[in-house]
Amino acid sequence: MSVEKPKNQKRSHGHSWLGSAAVALILAGTALCFTPIPGKVKQGLKEIFGTAPAARSVDEQDIYRQAESRIRGEIEEKQEQFEKEITALRKDLENARKKEPDDTQRATTPSSGALGSVTDVRKLRSGIPFKSEVTVGKGGIASQERVDEASFTASYHLQLRLPQAAKTLAELERSNPKLAKILPGLPAMIEKAEVSTWFDKIYQEKVTRIRRDANTLNEILTKHNLYDCESILNLRKENGQRVFFLQAEMDVVSDGSDGDRLPTMPDEIVNSSHYQPFTSYGWKKRGSGVNPMIAGWEGRIKGAEKELAAAGTTVDRKAWLKERIGYLKRGINDLKARSFLIAEYDPFIVIPVSILTSSDPFAPKAGDYAVVVHGEKIYPAIVGDGGPSFKVGEASLRMAVEINPKASSYSRPVSDLKVTYLVFTGSRESEKGPPDYEKWRQKCHELLQEMGGLGEGYQLHQWEDKLPKPTPPPAAVESLTPAPPTSAAPAPGAAPE
Repeated sequence: MSVEKPKNQKRSHGHSWLGSAAVALILAGTALCFTPIPGKVKQGLKEIFGTAPAARSVDEQDIYRQAESRIRGEIEEKQEQFEKEITALRKDLENARKKEPDDTQRATTPSSGALGSVTDVRKLRSGIPFKSEVTVGKGGIASQERVDEASFTASYHLQLRLPQAAKTLAELERSNPKLAKILPGLPAMIEKAEVSTWFDKIYQEKVTRIRRDANTLNEILTKHNLYDCESILNLRKENGQRVFFLQAEMDVVSDGSDGDRLPTMPDEIVNSSHYQPFTSYGWKKRGSGVNPMIAGWEGRIKGAEKELAAAGTTVDRKAWLKERIGYLKRGINDLKARSFLIAEYDPFIVIPVSILTSSDPFAPKAGDYAVVVHGEKIYPAIVGDGGPSFKVGEASLRMAVEINPKASSYSRPVSDLKVTYLVFTGSRESEKGPPDYEKWRQKCHELLQEMGGLGEGYQLHQWEDKLPKPTPPPAAVESLTPAPPTSAAPAPGAAPE
């Protein structure tokens, strides 16, 4: 965490400090850039999937593929950002050297400052109130203080409160006062509901990350992202079917691709190293359309091969490039063999991967039918993707824009905890396939009917297929040459002469 310097503070160190800082930070940046990403990816996947055997079902393979792609994207994005910061640092240091005054013009600061404590209170960008305090006392001679560990110490105390799950109808209706009117059968189910163990598990996962990041002085979760889940409940219908009930905010995902339904995509997406072409819900390719993301991934392979052949590429960098090329080739094979949802066009919700892959009988699976309630609107959907294990409340860009037209890949549609997600556990189709919005709507209608249906005046949203349709070939131009005469025949119904 950085603290701004007072505006009137003058620099008391010169060229030597600049050079040391440059060397230290550039070396740190170089070390980060060439830190083996495969190890980080494996660790991230191990945290999600544990030590399960490599043999996986097709369903698990789709989830694993998407999770690996997401983790790699996050790591590589941070790596690229760090490289940009290192480049900017070099430039700043060079400019500072040019402007640095000579020794006779340097400003000096007093060798000793006022004793006592100076406290600075501010709010971090993460929304966390931050108090820093510097206390100065009298010590002995410098050679003694240098070896005394108690002479110069720091502590970092972070305090947070873990929330309890909303579980009564009154608590749940703080997020949506009309919940019982929209879903008249819900109050009876709430009375018998149990708080899901996933509520505590997700918040414990957040705490684990905060402790880890605080221990290394890394950027920690924002207060907004810490408190992103209002409740997770296990519900049962009268017929015994399980319902996974979640109240949270709504963030946006913009992943996915399908050459059969969307053969062209914008160049900025195709050539992006961060766009994820996979979703956890996928199916065996049915058409002959080429996935447009393949071209971008092939271009990344060519770039990696070019760098691999360059004379100045280090041994560590070559090892990283070879591993990356292997990953890209595996991804291309997947894109040729399977199709996936497209977040810009398909309405789906996102559930943490740790839940999707668990054995919890209430845990949703990819493809399970779901409804999303926001305000007085009810949207049919499916569970289409897996997200981070420390975050809940996400949906596809199509869903987000329908709820809030101002939503985008960089702007969430709902920041407050006012979205209710109901997933009908075990309701997915036995065979996955391309989205059928009307079928999804009808199935969600039937599942809602089993829990009391919708209240009077409410109905499920009807999704429109907005995928670009292929332009039909131009109609054949009729010949201007008169058709040859045909043999004379009496007109239908004409009396014979």
